[in-house]
Amino acid sequence: MMELPTIRVALVTRELAAQVRALRVAPDQYSFVGDVEFNLVDAERDPQSDAMAILAGDEVIGFYRLDYAPTVVAWKPVPASVGLRSFLIDRRHQGHGYGAAAIEACCADLRRRHPERHLLALNVNCINRGAIRAYRKAGFVDTGELYFGGRAGPQHLMLRSLD
Repeated sequence: MMELPTIRVALVTRELAAQVRALRVAPDQYSFVGDVEFNLVDAERDPQSDAMAILAGDEVIGFYRLDYAPTVVAWKPVPASVGLRSFLIDRRHQGHGYGAAAIEACCADLRRRHPERHLLALNVNCINRGAIRAYRKAGFVDTGELYFGGRAGPQHLMLRSLD
């Protein structure tokens, strides 16, 4: 088995933004992750949000958005949590284990930058079975609660401890 390059995460800078905008997912994944350009601009405007790049070496291979407002991911406050949104690995890099490695890097980054936060929270669409499996494998637990406000249908609320 081929060894993965070191996966790290970084705040999206002006230098990384063009690479992030070039990321693509399969057409059937788009409704789950949303528009990268919108999320970059919206995160830049929102002081409670960070746009994050996933890097393999120096190459941007993915993106996600962190939201620090307590009700962004859940319809009710989840104390000491961070919302994970629009997580994606570029279609050319899917299926190689980068997603799980990126979640580990994300959690390490949050522990370092935000030690007061203890949970990573996300919503995953009920019909996106591959993502549900991947998030469980990466340490997320399904709360059994559903969010019905998603544009692509109901979503599971999943949590992962940062401790």
